[in-house]
Amino acid sequence: MLFCKNVGVADRLIRIVVGAALIALVFVRPGTLWGWIGLVPLLTGVMGYCPAYQLFGKSC
Repeated sequence: MLFCKNVGVADRLIRIVVGAALIALVFVRPGTLWGWIGLVPLLTGVMGYCPAYQLFGKSC
């Protein structure tokens, strides 16, 4: 596996919910691009890996 998992279960669930909610904004208000920021928490939640955590010393 390329990346080890450094995000806990509760953190992953929160990231997935927040990411999906932000992405939903794009479909509710098509003129805004801020919802695409939701891809970051969604992907880190699904993968279970956060590069920022590793930078701050939280690793596997």
